[in-house]
Amino acid sequence: MLLQLDQDYLAQIKKYSDDLEKRYSNILATDAFLTRQLVSFQANKQEPIYRWYKYKEAFSAKLVSYLLDRYGLSAGKILDPFAGAGTAIFSASEWGMDSIGIELLPIGQEIIQTRKCIENSDNKNIVRKLKKIRDEIPWTNAKGERGFNVLRITKGAYSGETESQIKKFLWFIDKLEDKTIRQILFFSLLCIIESVSFTRKDGQYLRWDYRSGRTCGKEGFDKGHIYDFTGALTGKIDEIIRDLTDTGRQMELIFSHKNTKPDRGEVSLLNGSCLLELPKMRDDYFSGVITSPPYCNRYDYTRTYALELALLGVDEERLRTLRQTMLSCTVENKEKDLIDLNPQWRKAVEIAENHNLLQSILAYLDDLRSKDELNNDGIFRMVKSYFYEMACVIYECHRVLRKNGFMMMVNDNVKYAGVGIPVDLILSSIAEEIGFRVKDILVLPQGKGNSSQQMGVHGREVLRKCIYIWEK
Repeated sequence: MLLQLDQDYLAQIKKYSDDLEKRYSNILATDAFLTRQLVSFQANKQEPIYRWYKYKEAFSAKLVSYLLDRYGLSAGKILDPFAGAGTAIFSASEWGMDSIGIELLPIGQEIIQTRKCIENSDNKNIVRKLKKIRDEIPWTNAKGERGFNVLRITKGAYSGETESQIKKFLWFIDKLEDKTIRQILFFSLLCIIESVSFTRKDGQYLRWDYRSGRTCGKEGFDKGHIYDFTGALTGKIDEIIRDLTDTGRQMELIFSHKNTKPDRGEVSLLNGSCLLELPKMRDDYFSGVITSPPYCNRYDYTRTYALELALLGVDEERLRTLRQTMLSCTVENKEKDLIDLNPQWRKAVEIAENHNLLQSILAYLDDLRSKDELNNDGIFRMVKSYFYEMACVIYECHRVLRKNGFMMMVNDNVKYAGVGIPVDLILSSIAEEIGFRVKDILVLPQGKGNSSQQMGVHGREVLRKCIYIWEK
């Protein structure tokens, strides 16, 4: 009987999924220009300034340029409600468009604020001072040390020598009178902190090298070369110097419709959750939304960026608050009372509650949870909260967009308990119910496989990675 019930759920999920596939078959189109490098940080590795900090969850500046050009966005304001490292808002600025980003995590906020600080300063003066610091490495002779936060998940991340050097460097920059140089040097520290540690970012957590004396996940992980602090830091400072002294800054955009580069647009940042900041924004204000929300993949950014967050002064209590405030994408997120947060979201919540495919998937996951057959009970709550919260975000983005404005979103499909969840189709159909017209769902030629655990039980399934284009 239980097996029959499972089969009924799966048959229902397949039916509703097939219905949506058929509904959007004409706009689900593979775009040969798109690559996994283009929709990830990889393509930014060769981009001056964008390459300074490796924000793994970012998409590339080239992707933003491609989308702006393809859909004819060249005037008005751009919004990114999940700004991350600021790729969308700075790329839009280079097109001459004002842009506003919303970012919750302090590491993203710091990256954006540092770049804004540099762009509003005299680069020649910055370069002159950075060269002197690079050459003299004055922190090595610092007379004191300044401590920094250590979280439970970052304890033992550095050798004793490296930890001492970090503290000396922090003491040194605290004494600097030039706020811009102080900010750039602290940012440089954030850029290299993983490379001098015993850790490596690995999806849901920090992975620990065997030399750390502690392990997380697979035993005996060998990170490979762990960089010397002074060498890594002077190397990063030198990279910043090179990018700022390049006369063209290698950032000129080639426009198909004009030969001159426009003046840069203004970049603004709001610190906090987009669920709290979006409702404060005016109706019909933006020409476009370009974003990539956290994926429904269990990745916990408060863990993967724990080294940086600790240096930024985040303590255990604030770490827990950040984890619960961010968009639900981990099994530890508690369900938010969305109607209590904003009564105007009732329509968005009802659309999610009445979505046949989503509710069939949730019913199946809940049934498995009740039988203790999910590998984590929090998966059901995470998937439900993710789509309900995203419905509210989509509702707000529709409200703040002008007529004929575009919302462009990079996202991944996922799979749990053997069931593929077509995030692209579910969110696009929710967007349509809210009032968008689904113009395109651009599919990458190369999909991605489900997790190794899923493959072991359910076999390999290639999941779509897409960019959704919705028009108001």
